[in-house]
Amino acid sequence: MIHIQSFVFNDFLENTYLLWDETKECLIIDPGCYYAHESEDLKKFIDGNKLKPTLLLNTHCHVDHIFGNRFVMETYNITFYTNEIEVPILNAAEAIGKLYGIHVTPSPQPNGFLNEGDEVKFGNSSLAILFTPGHSPGSICFYSSPDKFLIGGDVLFQGSIGRTDLPGGDYDTLMQSILNKVLLLPDDVKVYSGHGPMTTIGVEQKANPFVLEYAAERKKVSFS
Repeated sequence: MIHIQSFVFNDFLENTYLLWDETKECLIIDPGCYYAHESEDLKKFIDGNKLKPTLLLNTHCHVDHIFGNRFVMETYNITFYTNEIEVPILNAAEAIGKLYGIHVTPSPQPNGFLNEGDEVKFGNSSLAILFTPGHSPGSICFYSSPDKFLIGGDVLFQGSIGRTDLPGGDYDTLMQSILNKVLLLPDDVKVYSGHGPMTTIGVEQKANPFVLEYAAERKKVSFS
């Protein structure tokens, strides 16, 4: 069984996730720790629970999700994966930070890349990769079928969706990712988003206003 611990970090209120199983091998996903006390909180939890970090994963590489990449890599000397399309965004982090008036410590480069159909393995567990562009051009999600959860980055939120007005974002692409990838998962799958509270596939299918509006527009077009 995979355990999940979330942390809300930085001024963007980003969700950082730790995942581990009975072996204590641990994944660190989207470390948004910007302030020193946030990095210390992350390390204290890992040390206090005797976890063994093995991989750093980024769902996408917007600055709020990669603030802590260098800290994690230097502290634990682990392998870093994301989608290759995200590398230009990763490399632009310092410049993007200046637009927000914040200093961004450059992230190390990925050791490898993840694509649709790949698996991430740790301990006795694994996660499937879904390619879900739209919010960011190379966004990926991490899915556990046995444990019924999705680490979704900024693709789908409780009652909302990821913004598409940042460089590389595209509304139609995002909605296609949501409808044709994410919402095809079982209703009881929990969605752990990059910001805000956890939700479920079933709830978002039935009540997400962006999903309902887009689906209604598609129906109008198909009948016209």
